[in-house]
Amino acid sequence: MKKYNLLFFFVISLLVIPNLVFAENLKFANIDLIIKNTNVGKKALTKINKLDQENMKKLNSFEKELKEKENEIKLKKNLLSDNELKKEVNKLNLKLAEFKKQKDIMVKNLSDTKNKELQLVFKTINPIIQNYMNENSIQILLNSKNVFIGNKKSDLTQDLINEINKKIKG
Repeated sequence: MKKYNLLFFFVISLLVIPNLVFAENLKFANIDLIIKNTNVGKKALTKINKLDQENMKKLNSFEKELKEKENEIKLKKNLLSDNELKKEVNKLNLKLAEFKKQKDIMVKNLSDTKNKELQLVFKTINPIIQNYMNENSIQILLNSKNVFIGNKKSDLTQDLINEINKKIKG
């Protein structure tokens, strides 16, 4: 019986001890907060938000123009002949199609800019994070979105923000 207890203890030790050692090398960080709170991330987000606001202004202006044209047609509806009314409606439909086309182009450009800027941010911060991981013997860094629960000591978000801002000044 003692042999089985000893064997059981030995097997459990082999399973538990490596996991405890591995857990020390497993950390997590909130990548969204890192992007929002680092200088390089703030710069990229500002550029993305500025483009988005410019697009919204243009689209709102164009939409306002379309509504005015639609109201104008409604007011003239009884005064225009059928042919003239059809021409006005066709013009409005062409402008509406142009509006949709411009909107699609703006959405694609915004998406492309967002992807480009975020890739640049990650290209800039990845070596800093990798160096931090090497210096602190961290094997794996997970995004906190993918962590169900973890010890606060394993959350490196603020440490990484400080490290990135220290290495990249603006």
